[in-house]
Amino acid sequence: MRIGIAFDLVPTGRSPDGPDDRYEEFDKPQTIAALADVLRAEGHDVLLLGDGREFLTRVLADPPDFVWNLAEGEGAGRSREARVPAVLEMLGIPYSGSDPLTLAASLDKPVARRLVACAEVQVPRGVVHPPGEPSWRLAVKLRDAGFRERDDRMIVKPCFEGSSKGIRAGCVVATYDQAFEVCRGLSLDYRQPVLIEEFIAGDEVTVGIVGNGEGVEVVGTMRIRPKVPDDSFIYSIEVKRDWDDRVEYETPAQLPPEVMNRLTRSALQAYDRLGCRDLARIDFRIRAGQPYFIEANPLPGLAPDWSDLVILARGIGICYADLIRKILDLSLSRVGLEAPRSPGAAS
Repeated sequence: MRIGIAFDLVPTGRSPDGPDDRYEEFDKPQTIAALADVLRAEGHDVLLLGDGREFLTRVLADPPDFVWNLAEGEGAGRSREARVPAVLEMLGIPYSGSDPLTLAASLDKPVARRLVACAEVQVPRGVVHPPGEPSWRLAVKLRDAGFRERDDRMIVKPCFEGSSKGIRAGCVVATYDQAFEVCRGLSLDYRQPVLIEEFIAGDEVTVGIVGNGEGVEVVGTMRIRPKVPDDSFIYSIEVKRDWDDRVEYETPAQLPPEVMNRLTRSALQAYDRLGCRDLARIDFRIRAGQPYFIEANPLPGLAPDWSDLVILARGIGICYADLIRKILDLSLSRVGLEAPRSPGAAS
């Protein structure tokens, strides 16, 4: 089978135009190489499609049988992750992962929160601050939502970003004025609305899920723990860039059985309500035994050394190649493709 890979690469040799985490979601060449190696070992021909105009040119000139989608999309639009799947659907080319609607809804944090809350999954209190909204209006919204200055900490984050883009240690605030100042900076840097949420002091846990329909299953859970105790800890961009020194990954997460049951049930409900397919990673904070949905990533990173889903799988004994093969088999089965493996392919 001819499998194309759609992806965005971190540009080399130039500084980002804008915030220094502009390309944080994009892949490095070694990730694409590692994925391609597994696919080739399964007996497939691999086509590197890229994204944007390059992707369009290549997929039109030489359509593959199937596309493994990693493309995040350039820019700040809330539908940027939906572009490649939308093109592939228009051309009738099957692909891995979730469809355009799920990718757009999940990237838009306020929309994802509303959808997941409808499944009776707990979400933190929150309000949205559009660019240009005056400080007094934000203060009114925060007050109406029940935020008490200095008693309730808040976390401020861009609405349409992943990979902790825009989320730094200074995003945890305690006053309306602090919230407004962080909102103003994020709006300028990321050109989008900003979400202010109740800060959930507690464990940060992520849940890996694969499958479709009746075959959906939790691969595993992982708790992200700071090496230096900190009651304001967040899994920020600074922490992710220095993860080896700053955090410990506990896989599987060591949580009481009743908390684990609530966590996995909430993750499966979120996966279902958002319409995820094939794979996703769902993030939570846990306070007093109650999981609170933070965000869903139906297009999780697959870097062989540092992506959370890969670390989670490795911690429970699933190697990188086995994880990729599992996702591939699920994706191909969903679209009705059963590609024969070459005699030398791994079983």
